[in-house]
Amino acid sequence: MLMDLTTLISKGLIGPLNSPQAGPAVFPYELGTRGLHEVVEGAYGDMAAATGFVLSASRPAQQGTLLWISQASWRRDAGSPPETALRELAGRNTRRLNLVARQASDVLWATEEAIISGAVSHVIAEVNTADFTATRRLVLASARYGVPVTLILPYGREGATAAATRWRIAARPSAPNSYDPRAIGRARWRASLERCRLSPSSAGRTFDLEWNDETLSLSVVSGMVAGPAAPRTTSVHAQPDRKAG
Repeated sequence: MLMDLTTLISKGLIGPLNSPQAGPAVFPYELGTRGLHEVVEGAYGDMAAATGFVLSASRPAQQGTLLWISQASWRRDAGSPPETALRELAGRNTRRLNLVARQASDVLWATEEAIISGAVSHVIAEVNTADFTATRRLVLASARYGVPVTLILPYGREGATAAATRWRIAARPSAPNSYDPRAIGRARWRASLERCRLSPSSAGRTFDLEWNDETLSLSVVSGMVAGPAAPRTTSVHAQPDRKAG
């Protein structure tokens, strides 16, 4: 006998389909604190920028365990973020577990299982693709168990998903170094908010961001710009070694 949707929810077989109560519609729109979010590299080779943005914009408010899941092909191409950068950006008191999975389906399965386990406080997954069905499952699991999820995806990511936001991140020239004009300064990124369920009117806004490694804080450099983001380039160029900034 088939059960109706209300019965399935009441028995705990699936989560409620309504969205969680919306929080304040401000940057970074609950990234790393609630729900499922997508962070996409702006162009091939912007994986370092995407990684730095995820870690700095979603720094945990309290101690917990971060699970970092990587699809094997991505780990081969981009390598692993340096341990020192992870400690600085994610927080020195954050416990971290690493997992490498072969296929995208394995990454998504492991992400959902980690949410359900209750053993982690945030899941970050590097994966080549995730369709609407897969992201909907993660949204329901995240809402039910209170574990935020961030998917880091390649530059070709397009189409509709169930994620609360989609960010597209590009590297920017570093800030001037106040001690040595010839040296690299603070890391900067350009973050374009392509989709935002929490605040649909915010979609299309772009933020120029700077990471302060002394105060361990992220700030907007040139303010918030309304309107569509700059056209995305898909040209392929040499990929630098990955860093979290």
